[in-house]
Amino acid sequence: MRAARAARAEGVGGASIRVALLATTLVAVVYLVIGAAVVLLVTHDLTQQIDDRLVASLSHIGDEPGGAPDSGYGAPPPDRFGPATLVWTIHADGAIQATNAEAVLPTTAYHVTTPQTVMVGDVALRVAGAATGDDYVVVGQTLDSVAQATSTILLAEALIAPVLLIAVFLGAVAIGRRVAAPIERARQRQLAFTADASHELRTPLSVIEAHASLATTQPRTADWYAKAFQGVDREARRMRHLVDDLLWLARFDALQGRPSLEPVDLATVASQTVDRFAPVAEHRHLVLRLAVPAEPAVVQAPADWLDRLLGVLMDNACKYSPDGGEVTVTVGQESGRVRLTVDDAGPGIPAGQQTRIFDRFHRATAEGSGAGLGLAIADSIVRASRGTWRIGHSPAGGASMSVSWARGLP
Repeated sequence: MRAARAARAEGVGGASIRVALLATTLVAVVYLVIGAAVVLLVTHDLTQQIDDRLVASLSHIGDEPGGAPDSGYGAPPPDRFGPATLVWTIHADGAIQATNAEAVLPTTAYHVTTPQTVMVGDVALRVAGAATGDDYVVVGQTLDSVAQATSTILLAEALIAPVLLIAVFLGAVAIGRRVAAPIERARQRQLAFTADASHELRTPLSVIEAHASLATTQPRTADWYAKAFQGVDREARRMRHLVDDLLWLARFDALQGRPSLEPVDLATVASQTVDRFAPVAEHRHLVLRLAVPAEPAVVQAPADWLDRLLGVLMDNACKYSPDGGEVTVTVGQESGRVRLTVDDAGPGIPAGQQTRIFDRFHRATAEGSGAGLGLAIADSIVRASRGTWRIGHSPAGGASMSVSWARGLP
C-alpha cells in the first residue's frame, strides 16, 4: 500500500515537473521575445530623439545670420544642443573645420543627408548633414545615452528573468500537482476497481468452471448433479448481483452525482422496503419493526435511489443479524431534518472499520457473501442527495446506520 502511494506520488510529481518545465520554457521564450522587442523599441525611440535633435541643430545653423565660413557657422552652444553635439563644416575648397579637432569625420560621411550611424575612432556617432551656402555642415551626437539605456534595460531584464522563471516553475509545479492529484486518484481508483471486480468475478467463475469440468470427466449420480447445479445457480446469482451493482455504479459515475431531485415521502419508501424484506426475515426468524411518523417525512431525492439505499441497509441488517434477532427501521424528524435509522442485532461495526466501510469491495467482517459494493452504493446515494451519515451501535449491540436529510417541501 505504501509502495503504491509512493508510486502515485512519484507519478504525479514527475508529471507536474515535466509540465512545469514546459510552461517555464514557453514563458522564457515569450519573455525573450518581449525583452528583445522592448530593447528594440527603446533603442529606436532614443535614436529618433537624437535624430530630431540633429535635424533641429542643422536648422539652427542654417538660420544663423552672418556666419562666416571660418567660424564653423557659429557652433551651437553646449547648453542648447548638448555637450556631445559635434559640428563639422566642409568648405567648398575641401577644408574641414570641426568643433572638436580630435573627432575626425570619416570621408563617407562628408555629404550625409539622412541621419545615420558612423564610427569616429571607437565612438559610435549619429550624424546628419545639410548644405549651407557653398559649404556642407555635418552635425553628430554620440549614442552613449542609447547604449546606457539599453544596458540598463538588459540588466533589469537579466535580473528579473530568473526570479520570474523560478516563480513560474514553482507555481506550475504546485498547480500541476493540485490539478493532477484528483485525476491520478481517480485513475488509481479505477484501476483498483477493475482489479477488485475481476477478482470478485473470478471466484464464481472458478466454481462454475470446476463443476462443469467435474461433470464432464465421468458420469455422476443424480444427487451429485443436483448439488452441482445448485452450486452453479448460487454462483450465477452472485455474479448477477455483482454485475447489477457494477452497472449501477457505472451509471452513477456517469451522472457525476447530479441526480434529478424530487420530493419523496421517506416513510412510504421505508414501509414498502420492510414489506419487501418480510419473507427474508421470516426465513431467518427475524423480527422486523417499523416506526414512522404520522405526518409525511419528505426529502428531496430520486425515489429509486432511496429505495436502493433502504434495500442495501435492510439487506445488511438481515444478513448479519443472527436467527431470532431483531431489525428495526425508524423514520423520524428532528430540527428540520428527516432521519432514517436501521438497527440490527449483528456483530456491529468495529470503530477502526467505520471509516472504510464505504470503500468499494471492502467488507468489515468475513461474514456474508457480498462483494462489498452495497455500502459503497449507499454512500454514493447519500452524498449525491446531500445526506449525512451517523454510524453507531444499536440497542441490541449491533450496528446502527443512520442517515439524515434536510426536510423537503411536499
